[in-house]
Amino acid sequence: MVNISNLTFGYGKQKLFQNISLELKAGHIYGLLGKNGAGKSTLLKSIAGLIFPKEGTCVVNGFSSKKRIPNFLQEVFFLPEDIYLPSVNAKQFAENTGCFYPNFNANQYFKLLHLFNINETKELDHLSFGQQKKVMIAFGLSTNTSLLIMDEPTNGLDIPSKSQFRKVIASSLNEDRCIVISTHQVRDLDNLIDRILVLHDHQIVLNRSIDEIAEKVSFGVKATSDATDIYIEETIKGLNVISLNEDENYSKVDMELLFNAIINNNQSLTEIFK
Repeated sequence: MVNISNLTFGYGKQKLFQNISLELKAGHIYGLLGKNGAGKSTLLKSIAGLIFPKEGTCVVNGFSSKKRIPNFLQEVFFLPEDIYLPSVNAKQFAENTGCFYPNFNANQYFKLLHLFNINETKELDHLSFGQQKKVMIAFGLSTNTSLLIMDEPTNGLDIPSKSQFRKVIASSLNEDRCIVISTHQVRDLDNLIDRILVLHDHQIVLNRSIDEIAEKVSFGVKATSDATDIYIEETIKGLNVISLNEDENYSKVDMELLFNAIINNNQSLTEIFK
């Protein structure tokens, strides 16, 4: 699906990432996590062929991203963080744009608009930012491209809409589709993604499935720490901890706690997943 080899990108002398190699496969929902400014958006734009790396290659479905040929474009949909929609309504937008995607499903699109309570007759540039995001999420899902890339898609969504978002994304995945979602709001991807990517210090420092993480470490709340604890955060309820999973008891992965441990350069945790 997506093969990235020795990808390097930066602005001037400042490098956002260096020599990244990564393979993304169909049938998975990837969550790309990283601090603000870590280069998440830049990496996604590189995959979509919207910016060109200084070194390395990105190949999607056998096509070089930077060449942006029609066979590549019709199988990739990229939803940026900031969107600017024209003065047309949702139906007109689908009529004008859906034709560029061979697998676009108009019925699916209108069902999602109804689910999101979007007025199909109102001009898109008159909608709120959150409603505009819902329109583009609905459209992106309905293109049925093999690669769907979303950059901070939950920005502007209220809590009920975020719940709807997780449900419709999960229901749209199939064995022929790869979905990549970036966010700095880690909990927005809770119970949605099955693989976690963490971009930190110019590198992908974690690329593991939720099951692999749960197999190696456990997450919980304790009153006191012990020798198995790898990372600890103090809270008013006690200690949030990541521990070695020595007893092979699986716990729910706390992505926010895991992310905090990684960006605080917890070496014990990094070594476990190397």
